[in-house]
Amino acid sequence: MAGESSRRPRFAVLGAGMAGILAAIKLREAGHRDVVIYEKADRPGGTWRENTYPGLTCDVPSHTYSYVFEPNPEWSQQLAPGPEIQAYLEGIVGKYDLDVLIRYGQEVVRCSRDDGRWQLETRSGLRDQADFVIAATGVLHHPRYPDIEGLESFEGACFHTARWDHGVPLDGRRVGVVGNGSTGVQLVCALAGRASRLFQFQRTAQWIMPARNRAYSEEEKASFRADPELPRRKLASGASGALFERFNNAIVEPDSADMKEMQRIVLENLEQSVTDPVLREKLRPDYMVMCKRLVYSPDYYRAIQHPDAELVTGGIERVEPRGVRTHDGRLIELDVLALATGFRVDQFMRPIRITGRGGVDLEDFWAVRPRAYLSISMPDFPNFFMLNGPNGPVGNLSLIEVAERQWEYIETLIGLVLSGRAREVCVSREAMQAFDQDRIDAAKRTVWATGCSSWYLDAEGIPASWPWTYQRFQEEMRAPRLEAYELVG
Repeated sequence: MAGESSRRPRFAVLGAGMAGILAAIKLREAGHRDVVIYEKADRPGGTWRENTYPGLTCDVPSHTYSYVFEPNPEWSQQLAPGPEIQAYLEGIVGKYDLDVLIRYGQEVVRCSRDDGRWQLETRSGLRDQADFVIAATGVLHHPRYPDIEGLESFEGACFHTARWDHGVPLDGRRVGVVGNGSTGVQLVCALAGRASRLFQFQRTAQWIMPARNRAYSEEEKASFRADPELPRRKLASGASGALFERFNNAIVEPDSADMKEMQRIVLENLEQSVTDPVLREKLRPDYMVMCKRLVYSPDYYRAIQHPDAELVTGGIERVEPRGVRTHDGRLIELDVLALATGFRVDQFMRPIRITGRGGVDLEDFWAVRPRAYLSISMPDFPNFFMLNGPNGPVGNLSLIEVAERQWEYIETLIGLVLSGRAREVCVSREAMQAFDQDRIDAAKRTVWATGCSSWYLDAEGIPASWPWTYQRFQEEMRAPRLEAYELVG
């Protein structure tokens, strides 16, 4: 480092999920040895450690949800079950001997810029200093609990799907599922036929994209072992690649032919899969496809039509000791109530108290909405970089691929400091402001702004995700535009 060539730079990574594991591997690969990962839990995995509910499945193809440098020919099926992904990540931690870097059970509560370094403190009182901080805390880790009257009065088992209680029996029980996003849909698919009665409480209907989830044969796995790049090539050239391109274009051009085709696919799926006209209308959304995060499922419509399953659309009035009371006065008696109500996606690194240069507080900087330049850097937070931070590509994309592209970009910024060209680097205030305004303007023209309520929207109703094509994101990640950055010598 400039003026400090005798001291090795220290890197602190926040989180041992998918992105934190990536950062640690790449830092070691670059020759850095003073690396530490702070993890609040007792093992790695991030969202795949937190979520263990029945039916948990990744909704992007297995072979794209793995590191490019660590392909996995052993995925059991096209959409990997959650336990397989967790095992994959734990296997990577073992292979790269990352456990020696990870401080388990150490939740960072404070991170402040002082005397040219980052000062960190954990809940247990451990203190540390770092030259660089890599925030890899993820998005889906703070459960969102519904504001339902009487929820605490329920006498049965009640828990958020991200805090699943595996000690609670499900077979032959009366189970209620609150929510019908990807988690609620997967849960219904897993429990239909197991529960004696299964009730799904739906507030807003979802468009369901049909998805194949065929098991891979042993012959296919053998071919993947022989040619690790084969699965990605097949995906890119096949129907999945074409669907991704169509999906990508439809987001930014709601009036496009690609959007019309996406709408045709999901509408046909609904019309051909649900025989009961009353149920079909309950399941029919009144908004454009992809306005909400698109739900992929090979068997949801079959599951919700199971004789023991019921879709409840009357709205929840309150929860009572014996079950759920709907607005029409009906009491649905339950033994188990699962809350598939998602996450607080605006948290990111919070509730860590993060203070940048000159005492700039992250809470003040994010007072209106979480924001970051290219989801990586923020003004006045030098040598502090994020993987999968605010305003990046999220949704029906492989966040592993997103993080890998971001890391290549971040490595270049780190190199500016290590080469002595600068002591501190972060995006300038002017570039941040210009980017944010451009992003907001573009977001208002995307499908996410066409009139539905979703977790893509910030507190002011503006879509918070990357509002341009994925190709543009790839191009941005090729190299930083240094004129956008403030380099302090």
